[in-house]
Amino acid sequence: MDIWEKLYESASPLYDPHEVSPFIYAQHVVCALEAEDGQIFTGYCFEATAGVFHLCAERAAAFNMYQFSKQTKIKRILTCRNEAPQGIGGMPCGACREFLMQLHPENAKIEFMVDYSTRETILLETLLPKW
Repeated sequence: MDIWEKLYESASPLYDPHEVSPFIYAQHVVCALEAEDGQIFTGYCFEATAGVFHLCAERAAAFNMYQFSKQTKIKRILTCRNEAPQGIGGMPCGACREFLMQLHPENAKIEFMVDYSTRETILLETLLPKW
């Protein structure tokens, strides 16, 4: 089993889209990341109508990584919905890109899964050039 399969198997059980309240929708995007030391951390999207409280799956996973291990460097991230990323899937939003770069400068080398079946990835520095 390669690391991408491990990440997918860690993230996919979290997928459970549902309304928390009439104003909050959760678990419609899930994420697993591999920290610098090889540990896997997960998170899911928690979206509220109040724009200031929108927590993407990638930031939730990174927060969990820091909360439980104090790590700030990330090797790989896989983000998905009900199936593994295919084609242009798994791309982090601008806020997540910025946050991950702010977390540690070496995170420019984070690999994001683009296409699970072909194992195509893209680096954060490609998604956020000249940061």
